[in-house]
Amino acid sequence: MLLPARPPAVRHSVCCACLHHSRIPLRRCQSSSTRPRPLHLAIIGSGPAGFYSASRVLKKLPDARITMFEQLPVPTGLVRYGVAPDHPDVKKCADTLVDVAKHAHFTFAGNVAIGAGPKDLPLSAVAENYDAILFAYGASRDRKLGIPGEELAGVVSARAFVGWYNGLPEYADLNPDLTRGDTAVVIGQGNVALDVTRILLAPLAELRKTDISEAAVDVLSRSKVQSVKVIGRRGPLQAPYTIKELRELMHLPSVAFAPPPESWDALIGVDRTRLPRQLRRIAEVLERGSQPPLSPSSEGEKAWQLGFLRAPSAFLSSNTRDLEAVGFLQTAFTMPPSSLLTGDAQTDLLALRALTVHPTAPETKTLIRAPLAFRSVGYQSEPLPGMPELHIPFDAQRGIIPNDRHGRVFSPSLGPGGLTAGHVPGMYCAGWVKRGPTGVIASTMADAFGSADALARDWLEGGALFCGGRAGGGGIGGWEAVREELGRRGTRVVGWRDWERIDGVERARGRERGGKEREKFRRVGEMLGVLDG
Repeated sequence: MLLPARPPAVRHSVCCACLHHSRIPLRRCQSSSTRPRPLHLAIIGSGPAGFYSASRVLKKLPDARITMFEQLPVPTGLVRYGVAPDHPDVKKCADTLVDVAKHAHFTFAGNVAIGAGPKDLPLSAVAENYDAILFAYGASRDRKLGIPGEELAGVVSARAFVGWYNGLPEYADLNPDLTRGDTAVVIGQGNVALDVTRILLAPLAELRKTDISEAAVDVLSRSKVQSVKVIGRRGPLQAPYTIKELRELMHLPSVAFAPPPESWDALIGVDRTRLPRQLRRIAEVLERGSQPPLSPSSEGEKAWQLGFLRAPSAFLSSNTRDLEAVGFLQTAFTMPPSSLLTGDAQTDLLALRALTVHPTAPETKTLIRAPLAFRSVGYQSEPLPGMPELHIPFDAQRGIIPNDRHGRVFSPSLGPGGLTAGHVPGMYCAGWVKRGPTGVIASTMADAFGSADALARDWLEGGALFCGGRAGGGGIGGWEAVREELGRRGTRVVGWRDWERIDGVERARGRERGGKEREKFRRVGEMLGVLDG
């Protein structure tokens, strides 16, 4: 549970400069409801949460000075590297960033990593030169299952696979071996799991029209995978996929949907007429799409299957090196789904979606023989170097920065001196690092707007303490001061016009390869090479 929106009684806040020196003052820093100068805001991360926040702040505070820091030379984060290549309409949200980038008071600072390396930008240098920091850097790693055999060859991170076929430099050398056999297992049933399934089975002619990496097309052209089993530990009404993603897979050309071995009545556990509308539609899509499975051994025939109420227990191998099978434990609902129904649609929806499972007793084990498995059980954010020194908390278990639901960073302790919990002045968050890796881009937009509104309101009302400025007593340095710091560190900053040059070359490469929207550069050196040409 997140901490309350407003702490009770007196809210204690501490000047950023004093936090930097680990001194806790007994009084507030000066604030005013009428600001004598514009807000200087640093946004860390250029994905949807970052640019939607920037757009909203500039709408509320047109004279604000915003710097957006991105560790890669190119912007848009999840839109570029996370959205499936065959979902071009979803990627159109990146147009918002183009509009933001045209604003006279917006600066894009690409190729700038926040960290402790010799060419990285220390977080303390950002805090010293801006009134506020909005953390919007998303989730940089995937969750692991923590079961035996997870490091075997053939066990692939879904996040890495998605990054690889989307051209993310971090995974340029992944090169998954899709020739190991005709069956693959996907563990997890969220939209990313269905994206992985669709890319493995989709007709290559259709994928070639997208901005998928040419390296990925080459590997997929040699793939032997013809059957994909998508397994989840809960039931069909509790799985996190969306109805849109389900329908898309159901209508994939030349690919059959094989029903699970259990009956839908047993898995759903509720009379369809009593289901809330959203869940009834999911049940209808699943039942109408069911048909006898195609044989993976038949040439050109492919199939995918959903499996429910199974929790992965081990990845198995006879040679301790290569994956050969995945072991599962049968699970069961903690209570009959029908017992949760009250007659109120919203109450029933929430209760059925939240229904949990437990291992069966005695344990029932099943086995799927497959040389390839994709782990798709969620992403997770990580703390940035320098956060502890600025008293910015991080919940490692949930993978979020604790906040008051409006995006204000909330610390249970502001350091020595015995002060009670309060907001960390000038620190905000948005997107996955705020609420966890859930929801689609539309929900990220709403979330980012909420954080931006709180930030703008705090600035205008003087209710939060924006204590930017150098600890030594100087004024706000903003981007000019930070650019000097990066210059001293020898960091090559990629600005928006630089990105436009990279963008233009990528689009030209795409046209040369049969009219694709773009062919992305998969390595940072290649991107920077465009600017040297």
